[in-house]
Amino acid sequence: MNHSTQDDPHSIKNNKTKLYLVPTPVGNLEDMTLRAIRILKEVDVILAEDTRTSSVLLKHFDIKTPLLSYHKFNEHQAVDNVVQQLLSGQTIALISDAGTPAISDPGFLLVRKCIEKDIEIECLPGATAFVPALVVSGLPADRFCFEGFLPVKKGRQSRLKELASETRTMIFYESPFRLLKTLTQLAETLGNERKASISREISKFFEETKRGTLYELIEYFSKNAPKGEFVIVVGGKEE
Repeated sequence: MNHSTQDDPHSIKNNKTKLYLVPTPVGNLEDMTLRAIRILKEVDVILAEDTRTSSVLLKHFDIKTPLLSYHKFNEHQAVDNVVQQLLSGQTIALISDAGTPAISDPGFLLVRKCIEKDIEIECLPGATAFVPALVVSGLPADRFCFEGFLPVKKGRQSRLKELASETRTMIFYESPFRLLKTLTQLAETLGNERKASISREISKFFEETKRGTLYELIEYFSKNAPKGEFVIVVGGKEE
């Protein structure tokens, strides 16, 4: 027997207003969960980091919910407006271009504001790039620290110096344009022989993982131009 959303206790229509944080695939669209698709179809509005990128995803899954822009350049200005929409009774989902919102992407400010205003928040489990990169690295995964993107300029050297004594496995995100610079600076700070792993284009057609010492990885990417988005996993200092 088929049940309508009115009979479904899990349907948004039968629950009070929430902000939904919805992970999206980091590459392969098959990684989108059935629950994520349902939520995005049921909410009143979807906030997207890049509406052009997200439009492709929504079209693929036949999601016709209105899409609004919410990115790092307008986040401070947009937060209050979004909160007012939520308080007025609208249901809203936040997505990023790829992965889980607020993980090196916009979302933290909105979550904090919703907590201040006693607005319920629900984050769906789902795709994120650093977990598969950590698991396939072969480096210890029982204790790790996620550093995201290193500061581009101010605070970069001090952050690297702080990490010199870190004993946990360290995870970084990096663009192809700064990969060699970051690897070189990590080698200068942590030593050429520190074990590391680099994964790129996770879950996409050209997915690749390279493992070795920082020196070996610098050698490899000096000869092979970096392409795609990268996750760097570096072993911690031996205790």
